[in-house]
Amino acid sequence: MHSELSAPVGLIYSFLLVLARVAGSMIFVPLPGVSSMPQPVRAILILAITMSLYPVWPVIPADPSLLAYLGWIAVEAAFGLCIGLLVGFLSDAMLLFGQICGLQAGFSYASTIDPNTQADSPVISALAQSVAALLFVTLGLHRYIIRIFAESLRTHPPAQLALNVHWSEIIIHAAGSVLVIGLRLALPIVALMMIVDITLALLSRINPHLQLIHLSMPLKILASLGTIAGLLMLFPVIYSEYADRMFRIAYSLIR
Repeated sequence: MHSELSAPVGLIYSFLLVLARVAGSMIFVPLPGVSSMPQPVRAILILAITMSLYPVWPVIPADPSLLAYLGWIAVEAAFGLCIGLLVGFLSDAMLLFGQICGLQAGFSYASTIDPNTQADSPVISALAQSVAALLFVTLGLHRYIIRIFAESLRTHPPAQLALNVHWSEIIIHAAGSVLVIGLRLALPIVALMMIVDITLALLSRINPHLQLIHLSMPLKILASLGTIAGLLMLFPVIYSEYADRMFRIAYSLIR
């Protein structure tokens, strides 16, 4: 006698709604190597997170209309995108830092393979994103994402979640902080490059026979690499402060 595996229709509807919420966020969450993973591996990761949230899955009516259910799916995916955007800003701030530093230090034409996208990327930008990804895992921020989803399923269960227009304003203000954090990290490099340029210009003005133009680029590269090495010690502090701010904003969306 063969046994048949069966599941209530309402449970399947609940699973699909939670899956849409989790999958929407994973588009922007800066987990190391997620964007370069094969599609089956990414699907297994999303399914694993969804199944880990089983104790807080909501109860869904077994016979919703097709139009209503599609609307719930769209709302869940949009909510997941909002959470994923807030978390993705952590990596974007570091990327902006790398772009500014690479331009000022003369690394514009120096490129390497980005481990996340497998595409050519400026050296400093790839380094900054790799450090951000390592800090994301080291600080255990991936656990906070699962906790946010678990609490959101209690406070805003699927089929009862309504998108708030005020959320767009919150996310836009949070996006502005990317520029603030990126400039905060890059300003020491920019200031140092200005000092080097002004110093060489003054020396050339004092003694026109000095051929200092050939020393400009090596001095900039050496000074920038030394300053970036020193800034790496401040990265965990600034990154954790910024992550705390972003997760506070994410928690405000689910309350």
